Amino acid sequence: MKLKILAFGITKDIFGASEKIVEVNDDLNVKQLKNFLEGEFPELKKLKSYFIGVDEEYAEDEQILSSINKIAIIPPVSGG
Repeated sequence: MKLKILAFGITKDIFGASEKIVEVNDDLNVKQLKNFLEGEFPELKKLKSYFIGVDEEYAEDEQILSSINKIAIIPPVSGG
């Protein structure tokens, strides 16, 4: 299946774009997506942390994804 991944902050620089379309296996969960993305974009592993958002909510690792989900990579943020 194809997933459209939205990137924000530093992840936009890592992807080289604000969104990427990736081809993945059906029945992929969030943890498997993270592993896939880290294989395609090794710089993601260097981030202290990042989250996956699905349909505008933080996603749990076990959540199964579908091509209709709105998926975002949410990098660490700092404030002051």
